[in-house]
Amino acid sequence: MRLRTTGAAACALLLAAALTGCNRGSDARGKIGIDLPRADTDFWSSYQDHMEKELAATRTRALPLSNSQNDVAKVVSNVQALTAQGAGAVVIAPQDTGAITAELRRLADRKIPVISVDTRPDAGPVTMVVRADNRAFGEKSCDYLGRELGGRGRVAELQGDLSSVNGRDRSEAFAACMRRKYPGITVHELPTDWKGEVASAKLQSLLGRYPDTDGIYMQAGGAFLRPVLALLEQRGLLKPAGTAGHITVVSNDGIPEELAAIRAGTIDATLSQPADLYAKYALHYARAALAGRTFTPGPTDHGSKIVKIPNGLEDQLPAPLVTRANVDDPRLWANRPAGE
Repeated sequence: MRLRTTGAAACALLLAAALTGCNRGSDARGKIGIDLPRADTDFWSSYQDHMEKELAATRTRALPLSNSQNDVAKVVSNVQALTAQGAGAVVIAPQDTGAITAELRRLADRKIPVISVDTRPDAGPVTMVVRADNRAFGEKSCDYLGRELGGRGRVAELQGDLSSVNGRDRSEAFAACMRRKYPGITVHELPTDWKGEVASAKLQSLLGRYPDTDGIYMQAGGAFLRPVLALLEQRGLLKPAGTAGHITVVSNDGIPEELAAIRAGTIDATLSQPADLYAKYALHYARAALAGRTFTPGPTDHGSKIVKIPNGLEDQLPAPLVTRANVDDPRLWANRPAGE
């Protein structure tokens, strides 16, 4: 005997199926997909730690974390895997800010909001960029070295990857500040692609040619600190601050190891890039996007400023200069356990 379904029953079954499908889809779309950019520097390891603690503390619904290992092709494939699993919003930190454009446009076409951490994509729509003012990194580092060297001397600048907006912003601002304020300082620009071994090799070559180098600007302490200090020690140049022959070093990142080096006098200063706030506000804006909330340029309630950028908005978080005078400040993220 064949079973027959009445028109009313068929409608009821279709409605139930539709509701089940909607609920299943909305459940998936309530989750956030997060791609970590790399795990080979202390800064990004700290960011991952804070992200995991923030996810747990806020009970944010997220898919398992992926890691693109500093490979933009993996960023794209990871994001596509996350959206295939139903991510309703994604958090990324593309290190090559020019190569992510097509994927951002694909996500925009699917109406999937994107939060970009640490880097501002060169093109392609983003809902919010969460980063520090990287031009301020270059300017503050220039001013610190300029004052400490009395406006004269020779500085090695260990640049990041110039395909990244962060590397460009820090380098351009540092160079402009040096030309304008400290023309008596000679700057040697050494691109490194954010690789510690490249930084060490290029610095070793420079020190061989110019033993009178008396200042170093490291654009990424998380990648450069250990190899640079090891090189200086090997060459007998790791002299404590305040003693003859000390090379003045200013860094960017603010990881615990940099703060320890400031206390020991082996480096002099760093700009504290807020790994904790990157994780906190990336998730904040991703949850807000899923809830349909929008933001406008202006001051925030967390001590930063949202600015308009060509492809969206950017929340510029504070990144204070850390020296011997404030290295023990408990408000610095590197002086607190992750999640505190």
